[in-house]
This record gives sequence, structure tokens and C-alpha cells, in this order.
Amino acid sequence: MPARTAFAELHYGSVPLVLPNAWDVPSALELREAGFRAIGTTSFGIAASRGTPDGDRATGDANLVLAAALRPLGTLLSFDVEDGYSDDPEDVADYVTRLRVDGINIEDSTAAQLIDPNVHAAKIAAIKAISPKLFVNARVDTYWLGQDATVSATLDRAHRYVAAGADGVFVPGASEPDVITELAAALDRPLNVLAIPGQSPEALARLGVRRVSTGSLPYRAALRAAVDAALAVRDGSALPPATAYQAIQAKLVGYARGEI
Repeated sequence: MPARTAFAELHYGSVPLVLPNAWDVPSALELREAGFRAIGTTSFGIAASRGTPDGDRATGDANLVLAAALRPLGTLLSFDVEDGYSDDPEDVADYVTRLRVDGINIEDSTAAQLIDPNVHAAKIAAIKAISPKLFVNARVDTYWLGQDATVSATLDRAHRYVAAGADGVFVPGASEPDVITELAAALDRPLNVLAIPGQSPEALARLGVRRVSTGSLPYRAALRAAVDAALAVRDGSALPPATAYQAIQAKLVGYARGEI
């Protein structure tokens, strides 16, 4: 097993690491204040907030800007880098070094199609060769895309990525308890899944899960809340709960001054 960094250690606690996914500075500030020890990002939220589709290699530059903006917070950070924004493993590895974060998710699909697992393994190997302490969460998109969505095909890909140096395996879209149990039992790295309705972190731990990501849920919930707030004003109904303007402004002032 690779040496554990502070971020890696969070995957080996008594309950799974719940990793919330931010998309900008204010969302990260709010999640940090809520007590989360580590914060991830959502490529969907970052892409959508800029008017571009997810998975379109459109978030690379935005990630670099956001990573630089969040580093002063002193919070452990994991960034979603889609497929690494390149087919060339060395280019991917170079990009990742510029993020200067604690972990990444890197997915084995491009333009909603699974890529050759050997190509993805080469990307992981190149990243670990120059960033050995970075927690690389290898995302297997079989269930997410409904392509080769079987346990055997998923594990075949996952084992290649682990052999290349992956520190964790992320299988979004896997939600059936039997599937999750079989995946976790066959892997010697932490298994990461998306939040599953009705399944608490403790319940997922019993299936072998070591990390639970919120994915784009917070961003999508924020969009829904924005519409609900506007409708409440238009319709004269009760206004929904919201964080006070003064509270958010105070955090942003403190952030701008380097005080938080």
C-alpha cells in the first residue's frame, strides 16, 4: 500500500469520508465552516456555472484558478479533473502538478465514452511518477455511462488502475448493495461511491465503502433553491431559509483580507 498522507488517512476512519463538492469560493467557505475536513470539487458545477456541459474538457483553466483561490484556506482539497483534459499521459501529469492540491478524481471516459483502460492506467502512472504523494482516485465510469456495467468489467479496469498507482477507486452509478459489496471486497484500495438515497455513511461502511461523494448534488440543490426563492417572492408565499447576507459578506471580507 502507498504511504498515507493526511488526505489519504481520512479514508481509513471508522466511517467513510463524506466529501462535499464545491464549485466556487463561497460554496467552499460554507462547507469549510460546516466542519468538513476536506472539500472536493464538482466538474459539473464548475462547468455549468460557466455555461458549458460537463465532461467537455472545459474546466481545466477554471480548476487552476479555483485551486489557487482555495489553497489559502488550509483545507484538504481534492479536484475533479475530468479525464485530465488530454489524451497524452505526460500532459495530464504536468497539468495535475500545477493544481497543487491533495487529491484528484480522474475518469476513464471522454465525451461520454469509455476509453481504453490501458490509456487511463498510463495517465495514472504518469501522475504518480511526478506527484507520488497525491491521492489519485481512479474513476471507473462503467455504471455511470451504462457501458460494460458489470462487476467483472469494472474490476478489470479498477485493478489496472490500482496496478498503475491509484490510491482509491471511484465507481459512480454503482448503487446496488450486492454490487458495492462485491466491488469493495475485491479491491485493496478505498472504494468511493456517490451518495445513495436511503443509505447512510454507516450503512455504506458495512458494504465496504470508504468514501462517499456528494458529486453535483449541492450545486443542483442550490439551483433548485434559487428558483424556489424567486417563486416564493413572485407568489407571495413564505420565503425559504437562507444564510444572512451579512454572514456571507463577512466571510468574503475575511477571505479577501487573508484572515480565513
